[in-house]
Amino acid sequence: MFPEVISVFGLKISLYGILVALGVLVGYFLVLKLAKREGLNTKAVENTFMIAVLFGVIGARIAYILEHPYEFHSLVDFLALWKGGVSFYGGLIGGIIGALIGIKVFNLPLWKSADIAAPAIALAHFFGRLGCTSAGCCYGKPFPYATSNEVGIHFSDKFPFFYVVFPKGAVAPPFTPLYPTQLMEAFGNLLIFFVLLFAYRYKPFSGFVFSLYLMLYGFERFFLEFFRGVTPPIPGIGLTWNQVVSLVLIAGSILLMFLLKNQKSNVVDYEV
Repeated sequence: MFPEVISVFGLKISLYGILVALGVLVGYFLVLKLAKREGLNTKAVENTFMIAVLFGVIGARIAYILEHPYEFHSLVDFLALWKGGVSFYGGLIGGIIGALIGIKVFNLPLWKSADIAAPAIALAHFFGRLGCTSAGCCYGKPFPYATSNEVGIHFSDKFPFFYVVFPKGAVAPPFTPLYPTQLMEAFGNLLIFFVLLFAYRYKPFSGFVFSLYLMLYGFERFFLEFFRGVTPPIPGIGLTWNQVVSLVLIAGSILLMFLLKNQKSNVVDYEV
C-alpha cells in the first residue's frame, strides 16, 4: 500500500524491497544462531546460506516469468525485482538446489541443516508477505462483502474479517476491495514459525522440522489459493499450479517423515 519509500540518486527504493531484505537478514541471524546450537561450522553455514539465497532469487524470478510471461518485455523488466514479481515456490525450489550445493561443497549434515533452515524460511517469508502488502502484488480476489472502497484496511463481519483497498500505483487493482491474501499468508507464516520453533526443541529425529514446514506451508498455501486473484486455475482441473505444487509438497513431506522416522535408528544424518 506504500509502493515507494524514498528516492536515492534517482533510484526509487520500495518498502517491498526493504521488507524482503529485512526478512533475509533476520533469517540469516536465526540460521547462524541455530547452527551454533547444533555445533555446525558457522562459516560453512554462512556460505551455504548465501548460495541458497542467490539460487532462491533466481528461481523465484524464473518461476514468476513462466507463470506471467506477458509482463516481461526486456532484460530491465527481468532485473526489476524491487517492483515485486517473484514466485515463492520457485524461490523455495531454487533455494533448496543452492543449499544442496553448499551442503555438498562445505560438507554439512543434510537434515540438521534443513532443520535449522525451516524456521528461518518461515520467518523470512512473513516479512516478504508484508512486503507484498506494501507493493500490492500477490493480491486477492474481490471481497464481495465490502462496505467501503477507500484506500486502507477495513474490518468486516465476514471471513477473514477484514479486507484491503490499494491506491493507484500499486500492483493490485486500485480502489477495489480485495481479500487480504498477503496479510493472511504473512500471519500464517508467523504462526508456522512459532510451531517450528517448538518442534525444533522437541524434534524426534533430524529432518522432522523441515518436513513439518513443508507440510504446514503446503496446507496453508493450498487454502489461500482459493482467495488469491493472481494465478488462474488450470483448465479442466479447477486448481491453480500453486495448489498442485502444494498437494505434492504435502504428500512428499508425509513420505519424508515416514522414511526419516524409520531410518533414525540406523542413520544419524546424511551427507550429500
